[in-house]
Amino acid sequence: MTVRVVLGVSGGIAAYKACELLRRFTESGHDVTVVPTAAALEFVGAPTWAALSGKPVSTEVWADVHEVPHVRIGQQADVVVVAPATADLLAKAAHGLADDLLTNTLLTARCPVVLAPAMHTEMWDHPATQANVATLRARGVVVIDPAEGRLTGADIGKGRLPDPVEIFELVLGVLDRGPEASQDLAGRKVVVSAGGTREPLDPVRFLGNRSSGLQGYALARAAAARGAHVTLVSANVTLPDPAGVSVVRVETTAQLREAVVAATSTADAVVMAAAPADFRPTSVSDAKIKKAGDGSAPAIELEQNPDILAEISRERARPGSVIVGFAAETGDDTGSVLELGRAKLARKGCDLLVVNDVSGGAVFGSADNEAVVLSADGDAVDVPRGSKSALAHVIWDQVARRFAD
Repeated sequence: MTVRVVLGVSGGIAAYKACELLRRFTESGHDVTVVPTAAALEFVGAPTWAALSGKPVSTEVWADVHEVPHVRIGQQADVVVVAPATADLLAKAAHGLADDLLTNTLLTARCPVVLAPAMHTEMWDHPATQANVATLRARGVVVIDPAEGRLTGADIGKGRLPDPVEIFELVLGVLDRGPEASQDLAGRKVVVSAGGTREPLDPVRFLGNRSSGLQGYALARAAAARGAHVTLVSANVTLPDPAGVSVVRVETTAQLREAVVAATSTADAVVMAAAPADFRPTSVSDAKIKKAGDGSAPAIELEQNPDILAEISRERARPGSVIVGFAAETGDDTGSVLELGRAKLARKGCDLLVVNDVSGGAVFGSADNEAVVLSADGDAVDVPRGSKSALAHVIWDQVARRFAD
């Protein structure tokens, strides 16, 4: 289905990155109208936007007045995205100012609005900007937290425009939920773990698993789209950082535990989508383990890793928090996939358990997933095969319902 996208671009150096975002939308078959501010055209000229979108570009309410563009563009949009959104643009949007075509469009839009701020750290942290962001979020606007990294000049900090690919994915998630989608996680702090841990054997080898991190990243992206402050603990994942998400990188199960436990002290919800290694070597060789001349293999003694899900479920750092676990099962002579999942839910003590049948390597590395979401009160929600983003939203639906209870 073709979506009518309004891509607003305000006057920051990151305006050039919006070209990649525009390309993502147009190559996906969507109809895009670019509405830059006059300042944005100082960074990227109108011919570039016109060529990439296939449409004329204007910043003025006085152009084509007979078509009433200052009202029509917002009224007809399915989604409005502003990337980058400068501190000035955020202030105007928060206070309902309308002195150009983009700010008029924001006032007339009745569709989802996504703002992707980009500015220097001091500007983002200023109380005025934070108050404007809070006002916009309270109105249901999706304001993505900026990324951390290199800014203009030699400065490094929070204020960088998130990866355009990740902004695109977040917008698709907003559209998937429809025009009535709420910011039901606004103001909530959530922790998501993703990927698979690695336990070193020697400087070049490790014990690990096949988790790609795709489901955990989909969960983080979905939570951000629903207004949450998201901390993503990422174990050996090479995917781009989701837009608006703080990422903590770890390698081993012990490091994963340390990061998750630290983050849970202020978290309203924790979703353990990572696949921690159950065991680790009792000792790690300082040098590469060599092959034996007689063809024999070295014996590797293992010890059990801490059970992170059981620990954070048992010792709730924040009363009333919701804990979600994952169970990748194959079924065996002790029980079916679902039976093993119910037993794990009781053993771990979490509130929800997402059970995947991974027989034959299913799920790992795939863009799709199917699962059964079990709850401690006995409910079960079947999620048919679909995108990992769709499953992520079902999980957050269940979490949000518990917040409302």
